Amino acid sequence: MTLPTTRLRQATIYDGTGNPPITADILIAGDRIAAIGDLSDASATHTIDLDGLAVAPGFINMLSWATESLIEDGRSLSDIKQGVTLEVMGEGTSMGPLNDAMKKSRDTILSTADIQYDIEWTTLGEYLEFLERKGVSTNVASFVGSATLRIHAAGYDDRPLTAAEMSEMKRLLHQAMREGAMGMSAALIYPPATYQSTEELIDLCRVVAEYDGMYITHLRSERARFMEALDELIQIMRATGVTGEIYHLKASGQANWHLMEAAISKVEAARADGLPLTADMYTYPYSGTGLASCIPAWAHDGGFPAMIARLKDPATRERIKTEMNQPGDDWENMFYDNGPDRIMLAGFAKQSLRVYQGMTLRQVMEQRGAEATDTIIDLLIEDNSRIFTLYFSMSEDNLRKQVGLPWVSFCSDAGSIASEGAFLSYHPHPRAYGSFARVIGKYVRDEGLVTLQDAVRRLSGFAADNLKLKHRGYLKPGYFADLAIFDPAKVQDHSVPGDPHHYSDGMVHVFVNGAPVLRDGEHTGEMPGRVLRGPGWTG
Repeated sequence: MTLPTTRLRQATIYDGTGNPPITADILIAGDRIAAIGDLSDASATHTIDLDGLAVAPGFINMLSWATESLIEDGRSLSDIKQGVTLEVMGEGTSMGPLNDAMKKSRDTILSTADIQYDIEWTTLGEYLEFLERKGVSTNVASFVGSATLRIHAAGYDDRPLTAAEMSEMKRLLHQAMREGAMGMSAALIYPPATYQSTEELIDLCRVVAEYDGMYITHLRSERARFMEALDELIQIMRATGVTGEIYHLKASGQANWHLMEAAISKVEAARADGLPLTADMYTYPYSGTGLASCIPAWAHDGGFPAMIARLKDPATRERIKTEMNQPGDDWENMFYDNGPDRIMLAGFAKQSLRVYQGMTLRQVMEQRGAEATDTIIDLLIEDNSRIFTLYFSMSEDNLRKQVGLPWVSFCSDAGSIASEGAFLSYHPHPRAYGSFARVIGKYVRDEGLVTLQDAVRRLSGFAADNLKLKHRGYLKPGYFADLAIFDPAKVQDHSVPGDPHHYSDGMVHVFVNGAPVLRDGEHTGEMPGRVLRGPGWTG
């Protein structure tokens, strides 16, 4: 059987290693790169003249929330139009393993769009295979969430685990690793992961290390206890031998911005000591998570319905309001850190409340005639959801420092969505449309903080190596043909808070497993994405 071939002529090739670019042709045969060089005499089914456009390995989204958006729309438009060819999912929670109660509650995902679907899987591996069968344009991979394991074994209670529950979590973790999970993730500011002790995480990470997987974590604190949270991660790595990564590196809250320098020094000291510690980041000085993150951790004990019940109880409500107005050193108090002017409401479940989307908390307070804590509590009760929210809590100067770090890769921390259909029901964080474009357009071209070849390295080869992927992340003969082809002079993001639904520009062609997914900036309808599996996969 003769494989279909595509020749890309006169490409400026950034191969993912960080080396300076070369000008050459690329021959794609089937799903792989067949040759790179002077291929003027090579025959091909198709030839595309690139006239010096940049060609890079497809970009890797190290923290993707495309878990549900790909079910709704497998085209992965907002990321494909930025050159992303791999969505790595599972921050703290994952789409498996699920039991019957978890399937019924659907409480492990922060849904922010009117997306409806049947859960046709039980394990994490089955979910990923479901996506591949359904058809997706990007490749997909996932970590298994420590909170998902805990909910499966012990529910949402704030208590130590029994020996039997811990044994069950380990059994599920072994299964997920053998099914191809990249490792285990934890998001330690969100209940019930908040309730997981360092010792519990060490026990679980010993299992991850058996399979040479990664422990990737939203640190227990990104604010006042940032250094202690880093120490915990380093302690876990030293105790288990597991590879470690920090999700979306940041110092949150203006009072804590100065901690970034010390955090960078701590990571670099650990790396110099031989620890395989890395980080990823998104490229905006504001975060996006639930409005429920303004509620103390203890009030989440027992799960979301239990929290709502506490908010409705007058005496408990007053206690919660008091704690919301205090620093909350033992939990991440998003209200205290930001205040009404730096909180923007962005995603409601109820249509009647969506008039507030794109408004600051102060604007909503004024419309409703209530003070801040009452407004937050009332909205959570009325919407009966966590309410997706933007928090303007980070420093642009810190972002610039992070962008230049050689051990930092990139992510969106968002779904891969479309500017149509169900996705218009909420205001996504602009990172869904622009996090990768900003690396190239803002920080490489406009500000000159990093070279294009190093940015491409950290968008592709570096991330692939951290995930221990084989034949991915580089432009080399024999490697899978995941390619991002773009005009560096035109790459630009356009999404902004309050007006987010705008695609980025500058990406011309994208190939996934040798198939053209984006041609001349437009989606082709191709769905060649595959499940990529971690080092523990047993086949």
